[in-house]
Amino acid sequence: MSAKQAAEALGISLRHTRRLLAAYRKEGAQALAHGNRGRKPPNILDDDLRRKTVELARTTYQGFNNSHFTELLSEREGINLSRSTIRRILLGEGIRSPRKRRPPKHRSRRERYPREGMLLQIDGSRDDWLEGRGPYLTLIGAIDDATGIVPWAVFRYQEDAQGYVLLLQHIVMDYGVPEALYHDAHGIFERSKRDYESIEEQLEGKRRPTQFGRVMQELGITSITSRSPQSKGRIERLWGTFQDRLVGEMRLAGVKNLSEANDFLQVFLPRYNQRFAVSAREPGSAYRKVAKGFKPEEVFCFKYSRVAGMDNVVRFGNRRIQIMPSNGRQSYARARVEVQERMDGELALYYHGQCLATVPAPAEAPILRTKTNQCVNPAKKSEIKEPAMSVPATKPPKAQPSGRYKPGPNHPWRRRY
Repeated sequence: MSAKQAAEALGISLRHTRRLLAAYRKEGAQALAHGNRGRKPPNILDDDLRRKTVELARTTYQGFNNSHFTELLSEREGINLSRSTIRRILLGEGIRSPRKRRPPKHRSRRERYPREGMLLQIDGSRDDWLEGRGPYLTLIGAIDDATGIVPWAVFRYQEDAQGYVLLLQHIVMDYGVPEALYHDAHGIFERSKRDYESIEEQLEGKRRPTQFGRVMQELGITSITSRSPQSKGRIERLWGTFQDRLVGEMRLAGVKNLSEANDFLQVFLPRYNQRFAVSAREPGSAYRKVAKGFKPEEVFCFKYSRVAGMDNVVRFGNRRIQIMPSNGRQSYARARVEVQERMDGELALYYHGQCLATVPAPAEAPILRTKTNQCVNPAKKSEIKEPAMSVPATKPPKAQPSGRYKPGPNHPWRRRY
């Protein structure tokens, strides 16, 4: 056979084949062996060091993981070996690291829900949506799991409960009540286990829901909590698409504030749904229509419990509400009523499900005093011109009285008995 045929049979180059033939003719068959055969590599680990390492792993440092064992060998024994070398030596002797690692899990893509309205993923995304032309905003929205339709979204200054209540209100009034909402573990949706439990909650044996959680319970919506961003990847990818397309289109439209952003968003969403929505596997809709006589203002609101005073006045923050005789009852003193704070800021009082007739109550003295002090701007006091003969020039001006009286150091209240 020729040298070319031999090179093809051996899978080597023709030049190397001729080099091997020349060495074979000169030195014989022993020239075909590698020159380093039988020699020890210069970086080989000494056998005594290997045995000592294995002995220490079985006696003194038994139960230490590979990384910790490597550090202790370098600090206490003067043996400087890498962790991979230690691991290879110990595995060769059948010694495994005692630390148990979590086995890998098989992950697969979840199938979409079969019908529209069976599951909505809701979330908020805070970003520089206006690219410096305005304040940072938070986009609160929802996406249907079956079709990818975005039923509604709204820009807010912060991710707050009112934004989510407005989001759910528009979805219910436009589409219907969805079967389930998929959200993260934000405090808007569920209370933290570290929060203090009231006496009523301890007696009932369960935590009371948040304001948004109460709205879901009244509408019969199943609440599903996500424990990782990957599990609600559909809405996470939605934010990526919006940050690419919506930001650019708002820049072209010259949007500069919150109201303009919300107006442009209602024009953008129909075009987005037409471009990116897909067909559900099953026809029909899973949205439930609201019952006749449904009053959205009594559901999409914040509800608080208060006790009326002896003068039939209910306190809510700085506001005072006077309960008038209604529903066949003259007085509601010491009665526990429900205060409903509507989305537009109005307040309504309910007692056993019946709306009470109310009027604004006269403000109390501390509130009037606070308002009076706020009307006086300290920065403009120097601009007020006093009459020339009212205060002598040599006499310092009197200090303005404050709202609270502070006794002097020699006041009888400060003396010890």
